[in-house]
Amino acid sequence: SIHYRLSVCIMDIVYVDYEDERHLTDIQVLVSRDLSEPYSIFTYRYFLHNWPELCICAFAKTEGGEMEMIGTIVSKAEMENGVMKGYIAMLTVSQSYRKQGIGRKLAVMGLERMVKAGCSEIVLETELTNTGAIFLYEKLGFIKEDRLARYYLNGGDAFRLRLMLEEESDEGALEDVAKKEAQQMDTETLSEKMSTVSVN
Repeated sequence: SIHYRLSVCIMDIVYVDYEDERHLTDIQVLVSRDLSEPYSIFTYRYFLHNWPELCICAFAKTEGGEMEMIGTIVSKAEMENGVMKGYIAMLTVSQSYRKQGIGRKLAVMGLERMVKAGCSEIVLETELTNTGAIFLYEKLGFIKEDRLARYYLNGGDAFRLRLMLEEESDEGALEDVAKKEAQQMDTETLSEKMSTVSVN
């Protein structure tokens, strides 16, 4: 199995691997706040205990100097009928930190790990009304496969999306996506800084 110990700081956001149940409560709070599906503790432990390397958490420093979890991706990778398949179970970012590229970064990092684990396809479900998530996944190459009526306990419909991976080529393709996203974020940040400069 592949083991990671990651700590990456990008634009004051720190991305770290899930370590143990010290992270579990924060993940539960994030997911229950932003996603409609009320997962049990056993669901979280199923993913986190079996595939801890496929859970990445994003932290930001609060005004008080403490580190607060503001985003996470939880996934798995396992053999099904002789095929290694990846599955994104949860991806969420706190409301106040959205539209900063954090969700994109988490998604790309998770996809890269599933590619390295040997996945030939990756699947997920997302709410029909979650247009932001659908737009993100389609940019990453996912294709809508099915519409699932009343999929969630709240009665909401879902789309199932699938990303088919080609051997050897997709890890580099995902790296290219990550670079483009980083360049875009740098450009957006530069533009914001320039907009604050007054010319007399």
